[in-house]
Amino acid sequence: MSGEDNRAYGHKTFSRSRSHFRDRITADGRDGWPVEAGRYRLVVSRACPWASRAVISRRLLGLEEALPMAVADPIQDDRSWRFTLDPGGRDPVLGIRYLAEAYERRETDHPGGVSVPAVVDVPSGRLVTNDYQQLTLDLATQWTALHREGAPDLYPDGRRDEIDEVMAEVYEDLNNGVYRAGFATHQAEYEKACTAVFRRLELLAERLAGQRYLVGDTLTEADIRLFTTLVRFDAVYHGHFKCNRWKLAEDPVLWAYARDLFQTPGFGDTVDFDHIKRHYYRVHTGINPTGIVPLGPDPGGWLAPHHREELGGHPFGDGTAPGPVPPGERVAPEGRPA
Repeated sequence: MSGEDNRAYGHKTFSRSRSHFRDRITADGRDGWPVEAGRYRLVVSRACPWASRAVISRRLLGLEEALPMAVADPIQDDRSWRFTLDPGGRDPVLGIRYLAEAYERRETDHPGGVSVPAVVDVPSGRLVTNDYQQLTLDLATQWTALHREGAPDLYPDGRRDEIDEVMAEVYEDLNNGVYRAGFATHQAEYEKACTAVFRRLELLAERLAGQRYLVGDTLTEADIRLFTTLVRFDAVYHGHFKCNRWKLAEDPVLWAYARDLFQTPGFGDTVDFDHIKRHYYRVHTGINPTGIVPLGPDPGGWLAPHHREELGGHPFGDGTAPGPVPPGERVAPEGRPA
């Protein structure tokens, strides 16, 4: 998610920029960036669904110590993501006030804005990658030597074609589709995007009616990518983006599926509804010029019983759940249900 030209949203046709910095951090270091514990810093916003994928994957895989994390302020200014949540307004490891400084150390006058998630090389202070599509796949497949004992296989080799197919459909119609609806500049554009959003939700509900997870009987990358959109749906996409044919909480299958994931360690304990709502409603001034943040919806329902375990399946396969959230990464009580 980029902070570039937020005031323009709703006034020009939305098009998501392709990640400009697409280097990969791999076990063999083929791009010059080898997997190495403590060398890199993951910069995220808890408001951003694309960054939240990386936060969830990192926690499920037990990479908290190997890949330390910086959390940006959900409210951007003209220079985009900033570290005003940290003492002195600087990231304590990188020593910078804005993520843009790491981008500029890598390439001056770079295209595409400043987006999260981003991985920064700590020794040089330079950005390594902002490729949100590839980043989590590499965490699952290239960082295996640093995974915790009992970490799940989020991208199993024998199911990758099916996972890729599901993720592509979800991305086109839903992950990105809510943005095309929300930032539409005319009625026909909005109606086309909104129709695709709810058609995809209906197809997903049909798929999930008889199985606990999207692909196979364990959690995969596909579930992570769907969850980060579903958890934001009623809080921001239903009202702010006008995706309001019905609420997630009104669909019995998808609402139960989303609650099942939320209550799974590694998912709900990374969600900050306060950051999510303040970012969307205050930053997107092109479609919400008053900056008023709504009081609802009440997040308490996320903890209600879901009964999805009756469908079978094992969330972590032959592995185990991640341990407690590290103290420095716990979400403030006002950001999620108590």
